[in-house]
Amino acid sequence: MTSQREQALTYTILGLFSLIALAPIVGIVFTAVQDPNAINSFGSFDGIHLGNFKDAWEQGNFGSYLRSSVIVSVTVVAVSILLSILSGYAFGMMRFRGSEVLFYLFLLGLMVPMEAMVVPLYYDLRDLQLTDTYWALILPQIGTSVAFGTFWMRAFFRSVPRSLVEAARIDGATSWFTLWRVLLPLAKPAVLTMTVLLFMWTWNEFLLALVMVTDEGLRTAPLGLSFFQGRNTSNLTLLAAGAVIVATPVVVLYMFLQRHFIRGMLSGAVKG
Repeated sequence: MTSQREQALTYTILGLFSLIALAPIVGIVFTAVQDPNAINSFGSFDGIHLGNFKDAWEQGNFGSYLRSSVIVSVTVVAVSILLSILSGYAFGMMRFRGSEVLFYLFLLGLMVPMEAMVVPLYYDLRDLQLTDTYWALILPQIGTSVAFGTFWMRAFFRSVPRSLVEAARIDGATSWFTLWRVLLPLAKPAVLTMTVLLFMWTWNEFLLALVMVTDEGLRTAPLGLSFFQGRNTSNLTLLAAGAVIVATPVVVLYMFLQRHFIRGMLSGAVKG
């Protein structure tokens, strides 16, 4: 058993690293609510000025950027989750010829970084006349997201007791019924954890939007924040307010699904 001294040391180290991780976030929020005309240094403070968020929203055109990010992220996450559940069920619960080869082929989507694919991908999408459209942002991210989702859901389905599936088959349940009515309710923490991860990765994707999109109306929030930074390099409060605006949807989603997210992560850690 762990002694009290070891527990105290563990919590002290965890608390220290938590402070290190939270310090930049607190600093950005702190800067975002300062008076832009009175800011002299990082530590100065002259009351809370929520008008900075309004100014950043209007000057940075974040309404359009956030709309584009929502369209792309929701579409990518919804399609990827559906395909990942189906492919994860196939690789985790079914036995068919070539399953191992196909699964490792899926894993190539995790091994090859976007930086290595973006140039040939641009030419392919340009030939298909899909650049400067939402499809240029949606389709590649669905491909990479399904690769991770298949790996994630396969691990869950392989951890499900075979006796549960066999009992459903004895009762006359089809594979489709077994997936959606028997296994999927048990997979809720894993699916919600995957939802948070895919939404976060899709929302924060910058390189793909930078290469594939030139129309300002199609810019996503991270790309729009980059252009906003170029126009306001000297106004730290507006930059911080813009960063908070862009990060807020991910934070809200994580807080809303926090309990399920932690359950899913711990379940994956225990079951392997």
